[in-house]
Amino acid sequence: MTQLNVNVPDAVYKGIRDLSQQENIPLDQLVALALSEKLSAMMTEDYLKKRAARGNREKFLAVLDKAPDIEPKPEDRLP
Repeated sequence: MTQLNVNVPDAVYKGIRDLSQQENIPLDQLVALALSEKLSAMMTEDYLKKRAARGNREKFLAVLDKAPDIEPKPEDRLP
């Protein structure tokens, strides 16, 4: 495991300290979890952008044209 020293604003430190106490988990574990979640979110965004760049609108619309033009079942309707 690698140790990381960072400077954070006092308000952020107080917030994560209080949250770690509230959740009853060590502060370093909370910070590692938060960083992991942020990394995952950013990687997912990058992945989706790459997938979108490979997309083809014409092919998408051609597939959509094959779907029947009918009303959805009652359980599938939005409220």
